[in-house]
Amino acid sequence: MFKSGFVSVIGRPNVGKSTLINSLLNQKVAIVSNKPQTTRKNMNAILTRDDFQIIFIDTPGMHTPKNNLGKYMVKKAKEVKSDVDLILFITTPEINMRDQDKTILEGFDKNIPVILIVNKIDENDQIRVAESLKNYSKEFDFKEIIPISALKGKNVDKLLEIILNYMQEGPKYYPDDMIVDAKERFLICEMIREKALILLSEEVPHGIAVDIVSMEDKENIVKIEAEIICEKDGHKGIIIGKNGDMLKRISTYSRQEIERLLDKKVFLKVWVKVRKEWRNDNTFIRDFGYK
Repeated sequence: MFKSGFVSVIGRPNVGKSTLINSLLNQKVAIVSNKPQTTRKNMNAILTRDDFQIIFIDTPGMHTPKNNLGKYMVKKAKEVKSDVDLILFITTPEINMRDQDKTILEGFDKNIPVILIVNKIDENDQIRVAESLKNYSKEFDFKEIIPISALKGKNVDKLLEIILNYMQEGPKYYPDDMIVDAKERFLICEMIREKALILLSEEVPHGIAVDIVSMEDKENIVKIEAEIICEKDGHKGIIIGKNGDMLKRISTYSRQEIERLLDKKVFLKVWVKVRKEWRNDNTFIRDFGYK
């Protein structure tokens, strides 16, 4: 019997949703950083084996939005609370349930099973993890409860076994070799944005986007021109760095990963442009792919 189904991965920002999906697929499909709200739109990550196909939906972190982009992100996360076969609610070890988590749980469809995943157990002592499991279990009727470390891979295989128990007989929605339901241009933009998130200071990342200006696939090389968009003139200077060093680092690390994605040599040229308050401008939000 071939099983298949859709699984939403939902939680507040920076709890490890994208890291978990990468770990479940055993390869990198979603960008990750230590900055909250790294994920901005829903993305389907596809795990296919001989006898099953699971589509994991990576979602933006649920938070109180401060601009139109934030409202978009929360809207997209809420869209996948229904019409799925299973919800993975992911949090971190907390002695008492956070109000943010309570709000998320209150919005779940009671007809869809929810698994509680307490992530980052490698960063917390056993007492805190145990207290978290006990207290969270009192607040909601979770079908399963499992502590994991998505980063270290601890209990991830066990989690996959549990997920399979909730999948029903169904069709193969995607081809065997497809691991992510996203266009190449979107993935390239995300790779550049990820490198910027990792390398830049705390004040800059939330206000950046990446746009592909041109992409030309020639016989031996792919030529890409991209823009990093920021909101302030001061941020532009930080992104470029002294003598252009920061922008060179972002470009170099991005190019290396894009070459692995495309399996081809890449010439990457990146500029930085200022679009003041673009996160509150719905035209810019749409233009940058958040539709």
